[in-house]
Amino acid sequence: MPIYMDVHIIPGVKARDVAQAHQLDLLHQEEHHCKCMTYWIDEQRESVFCLIDAPSKEAVEEMHNQAHGLIPSKIIEVKSTLVESFLGRIYDPANATTTDDGLKVFAEPSFRILMVIKIADPVLLQYKMGAEKTATLLGNVNTIIKQNLHHYGGSEAEHSGAGFILSFTSANSAVACGLAIMNAVQVINDANEIDLRIGINAGEPVEKSNQLFGDTLQLAQNICTVAGNMQVALTNAVKELVMKDHFQKRSNNFFTLSAQDETLLQLLYATLEANWPNTEFDISNYGQAMVMSNSQLYRKTISLTGLSPNLFLKDFRLEKAKELMKKKSYNIAQITFESGFSSPSYFTKCFKKKYGLLPMAYIDLLH
Repeated sequence: MPIYMDVHIIPGVKARDVAQAHQLDLLHQEEHHCKCMTYWIDEQRESVFCLIDAPSKEAVEEMHNQAHGLIPSKIIEVKSTLVESFLGRIYDPANATTTDDGLKVFAEPSFRILMVIKIADPVLLQYKMGAEKTATLLGNVNTIIKQNLHHYGGSEAEHSGAGFILSFTSANSAVACGLAIMNAVQVINDANEIDLRIGINAGEPVEKSNQLFGDTLQLAQNICTVAGNMQVALTNAVKELVMKDHFQKRSNNFFTLSAQDETLLQLLYATLEANWPNTEFDISNYGQAMVMSNSQLYRKTISLTGLSPNLFLKDFRLEKAKELMKKKSYNIAQITFESGFSSPSYFTKCFKKKYGLLPMAYIDLLH
């Protein structure tokens, strides 16, 4: 059966109250063919997140309703392995306290500080440096990341070929880890080739997105992308959590945006995410979707990303094209139109200008 995570927003919630509600869920779970695996409670943020093996979202709602009447505000389907990698467990914590009346009480929040580490595309590195030098460079960077991750008490939540996603319970530990990684990478051979960028954001596992920590990761990735090489980008949510002294002493190593610009950056990317496959989506459409004139869009995009809207859109589509190439076999025509370009010749020209090699050469290196 699928596994779901739901969120309950409960003003004034207390750990014992949630333990009692969970106990009621356990009494009714079999009637609805559910299995209540565990939960997380954050008294400060007044939120509760339940992890349930169930046949459907409706079954989760019906079970909660019958047990105690607390209906979740949102339910998403998740993978247990991913939940464990982000949150450290998928069952009740082993050290949970059992009260005299047999109630298992614990108050473990699900709020996490997530670090996105982006590096240069390994395929392009191999094309530029050769397979042996690329393997050595990436191996050195991976070792640095994992050593610091262990030292600062984080966990590797997800890993792809071009970066890492790391999870922390402490904002100060996450920021210190990011700085340590950056400083260690700077002194290795060919450090500039790696194009290391680090973005750190904080949030809950279920928010607006239907993906686990989707909103938190999206902003971390966005601010990481617009940061400079060898910079640690912090969102405003993280800035509020870290100690001021820690932030001020290393201010030259950080990239931050105002709250207003952060919101605008999210909107710029969200608009692209919603429209990039559409070959007819151009700068005029972009401005309309952003409720801006073309000149306003130009000024804001240049200010936030250093790129014109046209180049920003083009680069975004090129990155999506590379993702398509990595997923399965496509011919150039398919890649062209599925990534929002109007013609194969134009796509090939843009790809060659951006990455220094033809799309087919990139595909050949993938295999």
